[in-house]
Amino acid sequence: MAETPLIVVVEDEDHLAQGLLFNLQAEGYRTHLESDGDAALAYLLGTTDPIAAIVLDCMLPGADGFTIVRALREAQRFTPVLMLTARSRPEDVLEGLESGADDYLPKPFDLSILLVRIKSLLRRTAWQRAQTSGTATPSEPTEPTAEYAFNHRTIRFDQLELIAPNRTTHLTVMEADLLRYLTDREGEIIPRKAILEEVWQLHEDTDTRAIDNFIVRLRRYIEDDPAHPQHLITVRGIGYRFVANP
Repeated sequence: MAETPLIVVVEDEDHLAQGLLFNLQAEGYRTHLESDGDAALAYLLGTTDPIAAIVLDCMLPGADGFTIVRALREAQRFTPVLMLTARSRPEDVLEGLESGADDYLPKPFDLSILLVRIKSLLRRTAWQRAQTSGTATPSEPTEPTAEYAFNHRTIRFDQLELIAPNRTTHLTVMEADLLRYLTDREGEIIPRKAILEEVWQLHEDTDTRAIDNFIVRLRRYIEDDPAHPQHLITVRGIGYRFVANP
């Protein structure tokens, strides 16, 4: 019998935290709450209890959410992270994505939307396990197996991996979504605004220049020389273009 999934909530606003716990427990999840960033990081790095997903506020006493998710990724912990951000700060969304979060939800939010986002992250994790173990059956939901190969590298979208010579890089959901978006449009000039709106659903007042730092990290994954990119090209004043064969 499968163990009940554990959702860790890291939130310092008590009324919001208690509401999250109540609703998650009502959906049948086990829960664990941390309200301090330093304590949360120690728990997440130290626990042996398998964590299905993390709901992480970006602003916390002690270590903030960005620091926590970076530390988890550096420690090779790839538990799905849903980051909670302030609606008035789209830069929080971008920093969360850059630090390694898998999804985001701006405050205030509808609890039903949060539950749907968590279920989506858990489904993707289940798909990855099924693809890896070969246990998926026709009755189970499955994502189409998809790979994209270029320059001795292979992006495995179904398993959130980028395989390069001598290294395999684990991708977040958002990184994989952006790489899929770019490779599907190979050779096209993609405006920054299109990436923000169509991949990450950010609008209007977002400073599109903030996406550049995210692109820098992707270049470290896919370029032989990230300082002189051949595949992920900047189109000055507009956006980016992915080129499979320079």
